[in-house]
Amino acid sequence: MKEIKAIIQPFMLQHVLDALKQIPDMPGVTVSEVKGFGRGRAEHSDKSETAWGSKVVPKLKVETVVTDAMAGEVINAIQKFAHTGNIGDGKIFVYSVSQVIKIRTGESGQVAL
Repeated sequence: MKEIKAIIQPFMLQHVLDALKQIPDMPGVTVSEVKGFGRGRAEHSDKSETAWGSKVVPKLKVETVVTDAMAGEVINAIQKFAHTGNIGDGKIFVYSVSQVIKIRTGESGQVAL
């Protein structure tokens, strides 16, 4: 199983979610509001704000855990539908997941997704 985390532009969220919903057996996603900066340090962003003594830019983090077989399709969808071609489009991170447990039922492994 793979955990996929993507930091994206907030205005691209609906495009990404619509694309992910089209993937058969997509288990679901979690979306969080986050702030940060990349190599450009948010110095020239008109949407930056000062926090903790540094400029940061508002972004969204989209997270999901999927089977290994689905990972490529999910990554491709996020990359395609979060892309604007502008600085700050974001990043996708992929991690291996050793175990998933569904709290409600106690099921574990891929069936818990």
